Amino acid sequence: MSNLVMVVDDSLTVRKILEISLKRAGLDVIAFSDGIEALQALTSSHLQHLPNVVILDVMMPKLNGYAFARLIRSKPYLRHIPILMLTSRDGMVSQIRGRIAGANIYMTKPFKAQDVVQTVLGCLKTTPG
Repeated sequence: MSNLVMVVDDSLTVRKILEISLKRAGLDVIAFSDGIEALQALTSSHLQHLPNVVILDVMMPKLNGYAFARLIRSKPYLRHIPILMLTSRDGMVSQIRGRIAGANIYMTKPFKAQDVVQTVLGCLKTTPG
């Protein structure tokens, strides 16, 4: 089974940059423009397997990243998935809110795609299963 990364960001540009970069690193990617669609995919049988890592924006319409992370952490079968928040919100309060919501890693935009790829690869090495 290959490593699957879920990208949830309302910016098409960010989704495409991450998708291309992660695929070049040999990872499978599934991308969503909002948290509702991503959550529906996680909680239904639409995915062949659960993602190994979730990359999540904070500021999104319909369901923000903090709420999305809390919902993932509330479900026992999703709780183990590492969450990387990737957002333009760089203040200390936002970072603390991200950690409290369940983010394992908090990175800010603008970002270097290679830094995100290396961080994801690091998560995959330390995640059981």
